[in-house]
Amino acid sequence: MYYIVQTNKSFKQASTDLEAAVLRHNFGVLHVHDLGTTLRGKGIAFDEECKIFEVCNPGQAAKVLATDMRLNMALPCRISVYTEKGKTLIGLIKPIQMLQALSQDPALGQIAKEVEEKTIQMVDEAK
Repeated sequence: MYYIVQTNKSFKQASTDLEAAVLRHNFGVLHVHDLGTTLRGKGIAFDEECKIFEVCNPGQAAKVLATDMRLNMALPCRISVYTEKGKTLIGLIKPIQMLQALSQDPALGQIAKEVEEKTIQMVDEAK
């Protein structure tokens, strides 16, 4: 269900490279949640880094919503760059499995496949 890769890059460099890969694949970055900074700002002891990139291809999102409007709750796609025990990782929840769990509509299969291929390519390029 997850696609996660480890990189030798720093957290900062992997984050920068992921954002560039997202744009190369005609997706947009809607927002970046800096979870590590947010938690520390709330007084929580959190030693790791974690940025969650909300990414979207408007054409694909419109197809998903036209098929099943309830799936707005699963959008946009999220790709995370994070650290864990001194390692930098980049990962996502695979769209095919996620959408299959949420809807039985066969039309979503092809959309999810296209999005999954692109998001995995983004992660691999940022690695």
